[in-house]
Amino acid sequence: MKTTHTGSCHCGAVRIEADIDLHEGSGKCNCSICTKTRAWNVNLKPDQFRLLAGAEALSSYRFGEVMNHLFCKHCGVRPFGRGTLDVLGGDFVTVNLACLDSLEPEQLAHMAVRYCDGRHDNWFEEPAVTQYL
Repeated sequence: MKTTHTGSCHCGAVRIEADIDLHEGSGKCNCSICTKTRAWNVNLKPDQFRLLAGAEALSSYRFGEVMNHLFCKHCGVRPFGRGTLDVLGGDFVTVNLACLDSLEPEQLAHMAVRYCDGRHDNWFEEPAVTQYL
């Protein structure tokens, strides 16, 4: 069942809202940017996401052809990003779970995590080692 969750960057300039089914799980990837930022995300269809405030506070970092990583230019936190990948169904928004203020640590602790081998573009395969992600 989808529930609406709210979140923000660290300084609060960027505020978001997303309709997420916590039972669908989350994802961690071993590509270079996800590894370095310790990204823990949920992917959503664009209509399940709303930017409530802070469009003017966003800056972007484009990595490859898939993702537009958006971050707050004041505090540097990445509450969400936008991408397009055919194997994931086209356009999507990826929401950083750590930025969802409405999630309790106990909810995060019980979320299923799927790992993908983004380092080798194997989006549906788990990397051999995941403990560091």
